Amino acid sequence: MKKLALAALAALALNLAHAAELEGFKFDDQIKLGNAELVVNGTGVRSKFGKRYAMALYLPAKTADAKAALAAKGAKRVDVRLIKDVSGDTFANAVSGGINDNSSDAEKAALKDRIKQLADTVSALGEIKAGTAIVFDWVPERGMVLTVGGKPAGQPIPGEDFYTALLRVWLGEDPAQGNLKEALLGKPQ
Repeated sequence: MKKLALAALAALALNLAHAAELEGFKFDDQIKLGNAELVVNGTGVRSKFGKRYAMALYLPAKTADAKAALAAKGAKRVDVRLIKDVSGDTFANAVSGGINDNSSDAEKAALKDRIKQLADTVSALGEIKAGTAIVFDWVPERGMVLTVGGKPAGQPIPGEDFYTALLRVWLGEDPAQGNLKEALLGKPQ
């Protein structure tokens, strides 16, 4: 019995060692999304007039190359944890603006209705409290699934092109924050 308890404690310690902690939030080293196993590619903090959120990028395999991360096939996750309260409108505008800043005119035209769908869903949330998790999952058979505070928000948004455009908010040529992009790509800061 004692050996079993020690083994359980060792397994727990191993699990804790594999969880990244950032600004008081824990991000698992590996997660399961549907049938896919994902690994944390990197974690970072968005700072604009103070720290706004901590986040993790999960991919099927680690990469330090933004183009490879954007082109990765299969399930993916962006896990955002709010450090400060934010209005749904503010968050929606930031994400929509980031998609538009990193998309060509043709891409913007193709994405327009889906960007609006996401913005409307996030805006409808009203005030989003500090500590809330905002999770953007790419589930190939369903689309982009948004979860806020552990609850589904809105309807899935179809199209891998949309999810790639969403990832470019943080990994594109004009990212939300340069050192956050580097952190999500697992590069030393």
